Formats: sequence, structure tokens, C-alpha cells
Amino acid sequence: MMSEAKHLHDRIHEDILKLPLNEFLLSSEEQHKLRSQRIEQILELHTASAAPEVRTRVQNEMHAWGPLDSLLTDESITEILINGPSAIWLERSGHLQKHPDCFFSETSYRNFLDRLSHAAQAHITTEFPCADGRFGDFRLSLIGAELTQTHPHVTLRRHPKNPWSFARLAEHQWCPTDCLPFFAELVKRRKNFLVVGPTGSGKTSVLNSFLNLMPENERLVVIEDTSEISLPNKASLKLLTREDPQGVLPSVDQAQLVRRSLRLRPDRMVMGEVRGAEAKDFLMALATGHSGSFGTLHAQDAGQALIRLEMLIQMGAPQWSLSAIRRLIQMSLDYVIVAERKPDGSRRLKGVYRITSLEETGFLLEQEK
Repeated sequence: MMSEAKHLHDRIHEDILKLPLNEFLLSSEEQHKLRSQRIEQILELHTASAAPEVRTRVQNEMHAWGPLDSLLTDESITEILINGPSAIWLERSGHLQKHPDCFFSETSYRNFLDRLSHAAQAHITTEFPCADGRFGDFRLSLIGAELTQTHPHVTLRRHPKNPWSFARLAEHQWCPTDCLPFFAELVKRRKNFLVVGPTGSGKTSVLNSFLNLMPENERLVVIEDTSEISLPNKASLKLLTREDPQGVLPSVDQAQLVRRSLRLRPDRMVMGEVRGAEAKDFLMALATGHSGSFGTLHAQDAGQALIRLEMLIQMGAPQWSLSAIRRLIQMSLDYVIVAERKPDGSRRLKGVYRITSLEETGFLLEQEK
């Protein structure tokens, strides 16, 4: 079917190239309208006798998302990676596999990128070759050919429509069922903690599961770079950073949002990901009364997470000594929850560690789960 659709698409493309350019000296708007009508006539002429699936595939290539149409509606696919017209990969159940379909030409791939950029309001240029945005249920990341040296690269990561819960995680063998009361108790006792793990280990899913345990009458302020976390109730609020590649609007980073959130009467604060100087402001807030707060951090294990946290705090407070930074961590954090991704692609709970004390050599951690 794909070869037949590609052959039909190529014939349509050849006829489109034969169309005269503004033969009637029309205005640009009128010329665009006339040319669109003629392209539709060519498309209808060539596809009238084609099989329904071939006609749909060609129409998708011309006007929609081409080989991605079937992938975008498949809930089992968590990530789509496009390295070029003929290099499409997808992640399903933690495993990467090559998509058997592809874009039919360089031109149709460029047209797809134009439609995608417009839909997501994320545009790349020679001056600004990277862009991020939201496309339907996906987080979009675009990288231009100036940086890849081949084709523009697209990454689409799906946000699940139904936020994860610990019951669902237990069904997927993420953790033993006897861990569920322990997690509920962490929330009830208003402990501060970080969920850590490498890329793709499911940190955001765990964070959403904790949010599902929140009482209806508590106000959470969630701070993120990209909207991925579901608010637990209508009393809660989400703040998103702003970065304008054109430099027209001033940037608003996570550190500014943490400071602003303190004026919004939060019962708890949630950081989508601690990744920079905002670590200092976040932990200062936790140490001064905002108990029951939590966030995520990229790290392989609990010890590495605390070392990385020290570095991030130092970015926001370079004048502080290491002992002062460690005292702040000790005062503000109670637990580190570590998620991992197994070689087979499955995601698991690696351990729950309590920060028991601070010694001259560093933190002492005790594994509780």
C-alpha cells in the first residue's frame, strides 16, 4: 500500500510542478487561492479511482501529518522521534522501533514541518534553530538542520490523558503494593521529598501519582518549564516559565516563579524539575514552612541526587560554603525516591531513602523501601 501511495503522490507532485506561476497577474492572496483550488483538483483527479486506504494516505501526506497520522492516535506510543523524511522511530512499552512508513519526499517533509510549527506555535529559524511547544497530547521539541547537519529533527513525547496513580503503577509492577500505604503516609505527614531517576524512568508519572493523593482543600502551586503535570484540584495553580527566542519579551525563569509563588498562599509547592539556580529558592521555601512539597531531579541514585542538588544550589548562591548548602538540604528535605529504567524498557521503583543525618563526609541515607 505504501509503495502505491508513494507512486501516486509522486505523479501528483509532478503535475503540481507544471502549474503556471501567476499567469493572470493576480494579487498574492488571489493567486494563492487559485493555486490551492488547482492542487485540490489535481489531487481529486489522481485519487478518484484509488483504493480508500491509498487515497487517505496520499491526502494525509498532502494536508495532514503523513506517516504520523496513525501514530498520533495510538495511546500505546509514548514517544515519536523523526530524524528525517525516512527515519521515523517510536517508543512503545519502553522499546524503540522503526516505523515502517515514511514521508514520500523532502518537500512533503518540509511541508509537514511548516504545518507542525504553525499548529504548535514553535518556529525554528537560522538564527534560532531550536524551539519547544505543545502539539495536541504531545510535548514538541524541534531542532533545525543548522545543528543536525542533515534534516530538522522532531521529538514528540506524549502526555497521558489520564494522570498516573499509584494503583496503576502497582498494576504495571512499578512497585510492590505494600509501598502504597507508605507513599500515602508521606503525603499525610507532609514530608518533603525529591523523585529522582535518569531520563525516561517515569519521574513525572510518579509525581502525578503523588498529586492524586492530595486533599481537595489544599492549594498547590506547580512550577514547570513545559506543562506536563495535572493539577489535583481547582484550588491549585500552575506557573510556567517563559523564554522568548526573539528576545522581545523578558524571560521568566523557575527561580522567579518560586519567589512569586510564595505570595500565592500555597499549602504545598511542586517543582516539575529542579534543574538550575531555582534549587536554592525552592529549598529555602521548604525550609521556612512549606512542608509537604516535592519535585523531580535527574540523577542515577540518591547519593548522586544530593551531590547534584549541592551543585545546583551553588549556581544560585555561589558565595555560600558547602557546609551551609548541606545544612539547607538537611533542613528542607526528608526523603529521596529513586525511579529506574530497566534494560528491557520497564520502569521500576529502585528505592526510597530517608536522609537520617549530616556528617563531615556528607549525608547518611537509610533505605526504607
